[in-house]
Parts: sequence; structure tokens; C-alpha cells
Amino acid sequence: MERISISQLFMLTLVFQIGTSVIFGFSSAAGSDAWLSTLICTVIGTCLIILYLILMRLQPGLTLVEWFPAQFGQWIGVPLAWFYMLHFLYNAGRTLGDIKDLIPTTILPGTPNWVIIGVFMIAISYALYSGIEVLARLAEMILPVILVLFLLEIVLIFSSDIIDIKHLEPVLGEGWGRIWKAVWPNGIQQSFSETLELAMIWTLVIDSKRIIKPTLLASVLYGFLLAAFDGLAVLTFGEGTFSTSTYPLYRLVKVISVADFLENLDALGILYFVGTAFFKVSLQLYGVIRGVQLLLYLRDSRVLVMPISMIVFILGLTISRSTSEHWYSIKNLGYMGLIWWIIIPFLLLIVACIRRKFSNKSIVRSGL
Repeated sequence: MERISISQLFMLTLVFQIGTSVIFGFSSAAGSDAWLSTLICTVIGTCLIILYLILMRLQPGLTLVEWFPAQFGQWIGVPLAWFYMLHFLYNAGRTLGDIKDLIPTTILPGTPNWVIIGVFMIAISYALYSGIEVLARLAEMILPVILVLFLLEIVLIFSSDIIDIKHLEPVLGEGWGRIWKAVWPNGIQQSFSETLELAMIWTLVIDSKRIIKPTLLASVLYGFLLAAFDGLAVLTFGEGTFSTSTYPLYRLVKVISVADFLENLDALGILYFVGTAFFKVSLQLYGVIRGVQLLLYLRDSRVLVMPISMIVFILGLTISRSTSEHWYSIKNLGYMGLIWWIIIPFLLLIVACIRRKFSNKSIVRSGL
């Protein structure tokens, strides 16, 4: 069985959570208080991840698809496990939809969508064939580059003399209403709740008892990075442009201009966008493939790589016909996502605690 280290888990978690968030302004509904909204999402989202980690500790050695049959029984648990795999497959298709919408409208206009997604999926399929260990080693090489690019972008923005601190004022000028609107329900579901998908790889960590610290550390770091970029976008564009722009964090790269020399760095934004999106889709599909393998009792998961890759390729092409339709579907699925990310895991925790309590009582009685 393949294994990954604690440091590799940290890097995979961070790059998975960054995903496509580095381009889209998911907290733009909060206007100039977007950075504050993101920090609140980080606190609530981290608490949600703690819930997932507690479920993992209550069921050691079991993956996500094994949690449900273990606690709810075969008749309820197995269908739930299948529904989660379908949901993860849909999420992967939605991430591909992000790529389909951004790249043709930025650096590759006129390029057919099927070509862009096809090339992307070929690379992902190769990574899935190679296994989680190769994917983890790739993250060790690429994540430091992405973080350096983040730091470089921040330095260049401050060097471009386009920052206006007045754009952040007044803080809470319109109260907590619009901030909460950005937080609930969509805000906490941007990568924080999706971390549940990584429960498919937690059992592959060499020392599974130590996964709590790197997972929470990666989540907090991701939240602060996203809050920093939201703050930079507001400082640069002001509330009006930031709130109405489809890709505000991508536009940050375009406005960089240092001494009329460093300009038009669009490729910089696309570079880390494609890199983080690659890892997110790869991990989502790895979880689906491993889950289906366990549910079907297959010996080799590689037989599932091509059919599942083809399904998500078709989903990526057809999941939306335009950027506005894509955004509309994301916003309208917010409350539906609460069922998968919060309600069912919370019910699972209650059942697991009850079963554990009765199990301990049975052990004590048998000992007497």
C-alpha cells in the first residue's frame, strides 16, 4: 500500500485548499470587508475540519466511504458512500469548469474548450496512474514555487504604487449583514468543507495519529493567504471594481507595473492557478477512484482511472455554458452543500459517539 509522510500531507492539504480560490473573489459580496469575511470563514471552516478529524479518530483505519456503513449499517451507509463519490466527481467537474471559463477568456482566446480540458485531463490521468506517492512528491516540488510566486506578486503590487489604504475604510461600514452573507453558506464551503474529501487519503499517512496538526496548520495558512489577497484586491481596485469583477485576484497580476519594465504578468497568475487546480482535481479524482475501488471490492484501482477521467472530462465541458451560469450554479448549490458537508457529518458524529459509549459499557460489563 502507498504511504505519504506528514509533511507531504501538509503540502497536499494546502495546495488542495488553495485550488481555484486564488483567482476568484469568493468573499466579494462583503465588499471592502472581504478580508474580514475570509478570516471568519477560516475560523468556522477550521472548526468544521476539526469535526472531520474527530470522525477520523473515532474510526481509525477507515476511509470516508467506510465511515457510513460502519455507523449507519449497509442499507443506509453504502448508498450514502456512493452519493459522496458522485458529489466529489461533480466537484471535480466544477473545478474543470473553472479552467474552461478562465483560460480561453484570458491567455488562450479562441482555443477550443475540449483542447484545454483534454490536455489538462491527460496530465491528471498520468498522475492518477502513478499513485498518491508520486503526486505527493510532485507537491513537494511545486508548492514552494507557488508560494514564492505568491510572495513575489505581493512585493510587486506594493512596488507598483497602486495601493490606496482608504479603500479599506470604513471597516464594518455597512455592519455585519453583508459579511455574514459572504460567509454563510458559500464562504465556508470554499475549500474548508471540501477538506472532507481528503478523508480518503488520511489512512495512507505513515503516522495517522499525527495528521491533525498539519491539516489544521495548512487550513489556517490557506485562510490567511486568501484573506491577504482579498485585502490586496480591495486596496488596489476599491470596493466597486472588486465586488463586480469575475476574476479580481487574477486581475491583481495584470495591474502590476514596476518602472515600466515589469508589466503584463498574466502568465504568472495562470501559472499558479493551473498548478493548484491540477492538484485539486487530481486529489478529488483519487478519492473517487479509491472510494469506488473499496465499494466494489476491486484489487486494482487503475482500471478505474480512464473511465472516471472520461466522465469528469465530459462534466467539465457540459457543467455550464457560460461563466455567469457557472457562478449561478455555485451560489444556488450553497444550501444543498450544507447537507453533505455539515448535517450528515454531524449526524455521523452523534451516532459514532453513541455507539462508542454503548460499546465501552458492553466491554465493562463483560469484564465484570
